Amino acid sequence: MAGKLNRFLGDTPLRVAIKLLVLSFVVGFVMSALGWYPRDIFNGILRFINRVWELGFSVVYDSLEHLILGAAVVIPIFIIMRVLSWRGSSSRE
Repeated sequence: MAGKLNRFLGDTPLRVAIKLLVLSFVVGFVMSALGWYPRDIFNGILRFINRVWELGFSVVYDSLEHLILGAAVVIPIFIIMRVLSWRGSSSRE
């Protein structure tokens, strides 16, 4: 069992824990020096998702607006063409 755990972790659990502690300290120091905090990163991700969400619905709204505008022209023309075609085929018979 220990061999499988070591193979999964890539080393012994104690060595992996020490490496993770040292790496966490270095990353935490760099982030603190740059003024980055987990809360800010999380809030930034939420703002990004919110902007993408709003942009997505804005695109849907604009697309529906274009669809309705086009349909206001296309559907009456289609109906007129069908009526004229129907009247023309009736008179031929």
